Amino acid sequence: MRFRFSFGAQVFVGMAVGLLLGLLARSQGLAGLAEGLRIVGESFVQLLKVLVVPLVFTAIVASIAALRDLNNAARLVAATFIWFAITALIAVTIGLTLGTVLQPGLHAGVAPGSAVRPDTAGSWLDFLRGLIPSNILGLSASTSAGDNGALKTGLSFNILQIIVMAVAIGVAAVRVGDKGEGFLSFNASALAIFRRILSWVIRLTPLGSGALLGNAIVRYGWQSLSALGSFALAVYIGLGLVLFVVYPLLLLANGMSPRRFYAAAWPAIQLGFVSRSSIATLPVTEDAVERRLGVPRAYSAFAVPFAATTKMDGCAAIYPAISALFVAQYYGLPLHVGDYVLIVLVSVLGSAATAGLTGAVVMLTLTLSTLGLPLEGAGLLLAIDPILDMGRTAINVAGQALVPTIVAHRAGLITDTPPAERLPEVPQTG
Repeated sequence: MRFRFSFGAQVFVGMAVGLLLGLLARSQGLAGLAEGLRIVGESFVQLLKVLVVPLVFTAIVASIAALRDLNNAARLVAATFIWFAITALIAVTIGLTLGTVLQPGLHAGVAPGSAVRPDTAGSWLDFLRGLIPSNILGLSASTSAGDNGALKTGLSFNILQIIVMAVAIGVAAVRVGDKGEGFLSFNASALAIFRRILSWVIRLTPLGSGALLGNAIVRYGWQSLSALGSFALAVYIGLGLVLFVVYPLLLLANGMSPRRFYAAAWPAIQLGFVSRSSIATLPVTEDAVERRLGVPRAYSAFAVPFAATTKMDGCAAIYPAISALFVAQYYGLPLHVGDYVLIVLVSVLGSAATAGLTGAVVMLTLTLSTLGLPLEGAGLLLAIDPILDMGRTAINVAGQALVPTIVAHRAGLITDTPPAERLPEVPQTG
């Protein structure tokens, strides 16, 4: 009999090979191998990002149409927000506890001269600005200077604006009645096409994740961790507690199998770790939630993209909590009970306020400015931010899969069918 790896095992083997190649390229100075890892990894992420806009748009429009058949649609949306808050509250509590007990700011070897004010800072007004689409596609263009001095123009998208536009168009298509049926049928066909393309790209995940991990080893290494070792340790302990203790306990408390959840969601969690992007991982997360965990598309097509924008237990809860305490301890500034409460409020609500932006630094500066701490303190942590970002994004992705799964299970929308052992074909819809 032919032996066949499960999809999760394929991703694990790919990451192991990528790790070895990255160590080899870094230790031996193999520039060609390093460049190859970079190109393959970036190409894979780019393929996923290309599919994000059409997939999110068509899936949400289709979910709005399908929600007509769900009597408890409003209750599902409300439950989603409640579980967002519950998991964020638990995560920020863990971050505050670790920051208080371990006191990483008192054991830092980083020089005060490395404190620089970040180029971008979080603002509560960013959430309102992010809700208003700049154009119907939610796209924006930017021009920057390349390594050779030449100007480069690139396009970026705001996923929150795309969600807003998709919801508005989907509701309008439903409300116009028969006149909107043609558009909804076309949207369903387009969704089926894009999901078939997605199935082809997802099969490249073992190759892409291995290249991304190898490239990360080549670029960042681990030498920079020495000066901020206590801080990095506190962050990763917090991330580990959430991923391997809190989330399994929440699953068990709701009568679900942690083994089944992680078997289905682990490829997405792994990809989030190596890609450092919840948005780039979104197609894989949505695929895992819908077809491997059995969450109905009518609900997951809305919940998962929205979670990828606003559900960030790693970047918006654990990390800013520990970082804020680090900055206060480093500068010798006392924090009181009211400051701890502010950190909790910012962590629970702040991820939505920074939804139009990316990066944990934005969330951290929002927390520091709310507490009145020096924003330059964020610059102390930038040296190891890429290494921490890998773990933060993995937790983000896990939470983005966890909440829709719990909500759907509590609503009785998930069957007891075990997850697929290998990546199945995407079924046609329409």
